[in-house]
Amino acid sequence: MWGPQAGGFSEPQAATAEIQAIADQVKSQLEEKENKKFPVFKAVEFRSQVVAGMNYLIKVQVDEDDFMHIQAFESLPHENKPVALTSYQTNKGRHDELTYF
Repeated sequence: MWGPQAGGFSEPQAATAEIQAIADQVKSQLEEKENKKFPVFKAVEFRSQVVAGMNYLIKVQVDEDDFMHIQAFESLPHENKPVALTSYQTNKGRHDELTYF
């Protein structure tokens, strides 16, 4: 089955421009929580989950060999809410598996 499945996360996929835009929307929230700026913030891989909106797990490159896994929630369009950073993990590598946390 292709695409996200209700209840579960999709298989990991290469990040798209849409996923980069979602990552960009939560970058400032992450910088505030970590109390630092990320000069590099490149989405490289993602998984999605259909809920009452959409959950995203995104692997983001923040330095040459430093990655973070972020979890973001995009509410339904009629709710008119910004994308929210719901969780994140630091000190990840390029080859760390993107799993729910």
